[in-house]
Amino acid sequence: MRDVKIVLIGAGIGGLTAALALQSRGFKVAVYEQAPKLAEVGAGLTLSPNATHALESIGLGPRLAREASRPPRQAVLHYRTGQILVDQERGDLPKKQYGADYYQIHRADLHTMLAEAVAANDPSAIHLGHAFAGLSQNDNAVDVTFSNGAAVTADVVIGCDGIKSAVRDVLWGKVAPRFTGNIAWRGLVPIDRLPKGFKIEPASAAAVGVKHSMARYLIRDGTVLNYVAFAEKAGWEVESWAVRSEVSELLAEFHDWHESFRTFLAATPPELCFKWAIHDRDPLPQWTKNRVTLLGDAAHPMLPFLGMGAASGIEDAVVLARAFQAAQTIREALSRYEDARRERATFIQMASREAQTRLQGGKVDAYSKKEHKNEEFLGLFNYNPATVAV
Repeated sequence: MRDVKIVLIGAGIGGLTAALALQSRGFKVAVYEQAPKLAEVGAGLTLSPNATHALESIGLGPRLAREASRPPRQAVLHYRTGQILVDQERGDLPKKQYGADYYQIHRADLHTMLAEAVAANDPSAIHLGHAFAGLSQNDNAVDVTFSNGAAVTADVVIGCDGIKSAVRDVLWGKVAPRFTGNIAWRGLVPIDRLPKGFKIEPASAAAVGVKHSMARYLIRDGTVLNYVAFAEKAGWEVESWAVRSEVSELLAEFHDWHESFRTFLAATPPELCFKWAIHDRDPLPQWTKNRVTLLGDAAHPMLPFLGMGAASGIEDAVVLARAFQAAQTIREALSRYEDARRERATFIQMASREAQTRLQGGKVDAYSKKEHKNEEFLGLFNYNPATVAV
């Protein structure tokens, strides 16, 4: 099995984690990415202990400890008063409870460390400027074509090409996503742009509101505040992370929120304020067809209300590599992978839908730890992709 030719479509966090996990187990991989250069868009992301386990198992533990932020506490805040409704300890506690730390990090920083690790193992592994065009397969191989005219034959292909996956469309047909009625804004605020004496306490928090919610946390050693703000709002349905928004539009939408929120929203640099319409897709009943399978958002695109999308793709990647290590054939490897992952990923997809109602349902004054059915409450932290049965 070590001599199988594995092609991954997409060099995002999921694809690069899978590449590194496979390399660490002796497999040679080729990653094809449509972008002309590697540059992860987006802002912050959370690495809960389940994801940290995965990344530590492929050698990134020391670098994560240096570059990721580990919040000492985490809270749920009232949108109108700014008061703490739920207070949770983080810091050393997640490692004591689950065996791995709880981190928050800029997506670009994690993406860079993954890309550098993959390239250090094999400088020729990542192929840029290759937009996936199509594939055909038989019992012996998969032929992949790219829009630049290139073609490659592989033993197995992993579609890691995100929420708008073209590989998924080829396998199962294109299905239009469903607009959720929510728009999200994301932004990055350098701390030195905030008024003197203004403090972000606690360092990591979500806020519950009426048809609105928000999450914000410090990254890059406390020098940057990352936030994402959600609003139930019709009339604009562009599904893209790269659409610029006016800060004034964001402030108007959150006009009745407490000054502590509006202060950092107002400090957002104009070039770092983006918005997108949130769309939903139903779980797939099957990820794999013959020699091709899916990973991360391509397999299980999730609403962002649990913050587990990136973590789930990272989990997929390590379990996939372990399945190849354990199997005698490609069919067996892909079967082990999907059997180990699809039920959990589907559960998280459904729980992410429910979280939207919990955060934006308007029962703010009654919100307490009893209602705070977050990812930890659901038991999602108590999972180790590096040791779970495959």
